[in-house]
Amino acid sequence: MTVLSILDLSPIAQGSEAAQSFRYSLDLAQHAERWGYRRFWLAEHHGMPGIASAATAVLIAHVAGGTSSIRVGAGGIMLPNHSPLVIAEQFGTLESLFPGRIDLGLGRAPGSDQRTARALRRSLTSDADEFPQDVAELIDYFSAEPRGAVRAVPGTGLQVPVWILGSSLFGAQLAAAMGLPYAFASHFAPQQMMQAIELYRATFRPSAQLSRPYVMLGFNVFAADTDEQAHYLASSAQQAFINLRSGRPAKIPPPVANFMQQIGPSERHLLEQILSCSAIGSPTTVAAQIADFIAHTGADELMIASNIFEHAARLHSYEIAAQVISSVPV
Repeated sequence: MTVLSILDLSPIAQGSEAAQSFRYSLDLAQHAERWGYRRFWLAEHHGMPGIASAATAVLIAHVAGGTSSIRVGAGGIMLPNHSPLVIAEQFGTLESLFPGRIDLGLGRAPGSDQRTARALRRSLTSDADEFPQDVAELIDYFSAEPRGAVRAVPGTGLQVPVWILGSSLFGAQLAAAMGLPYAFASHFAPQQMMQAIELYRATFRPSAQLSRPYVMLGFNVFAADTDEQAHYLASSAQQAFINLRSGRPAKIPPPVANFMQQIGPSERHLLEQILSCSAIGSPTTVAAQIADFIAHTGADELMIASNIFEHAARLHSYEIAAQVISSVPV
């Protein structure tokens, strides 16, 4: 059976604030633990009115402290924003607090616009082109006998699992060359998904961390008791994507009935591209759509995103996904 995990941005809905989002993230993780999800990942984004997970390591500690068995991690940390040593110390601390439960996914995008990236780093001398070297440096900090003179305390010898995240062929090549598990952002950037998967699997080199290729794919699920209700709930995420791509990022809006019929052809085409890796519908509909996606991609693991306005409806969507996965052929 394909493994299910959760990607959470600690979304901030209209009429709400970050403090409430943090409570909802912990509640979702506690439910996910009972429903059998393997991981609960939080993503680094900055300057986004609808996303509260900017201080990702802090929020991981909040979620891990309120759960007992589910793996908690970053999906991901945008490494060009940080010194590899700082991330090694942060995740060494998390691993020391919650041994055997921490994951570290790494991306090379800033997770923000250029002005915010400059504010984060104070300069733009840290370049995404340095990402492979930064990843290697970070992994070395976690090794039992680091090659460099500097030690991460805590961090040294803790062997925190490192993942490469990506939405292009670059991440696939790097993950394969370094023998690391690969997570593709198909839940919002699916265009190169199959090329990236094939490249990663074809060129994978075994490492001390991983003996064979392992692919996790982002996948949106908007599940409800009926198809009509699910499409209604999905309209919040659809509105949010249009706002973001139009340069108007905002808090998560409430759902709108028949939203797809109210927008123009260009916006509809945009959503069909961005959200092509999605399941929207009743339990029966969602089960069939998930099965088709797994059969097409051979994914080892799906990281489910359900960006739904109301918390109770969001919980129900994740619960349905967990229930139907048992009926999906391996």
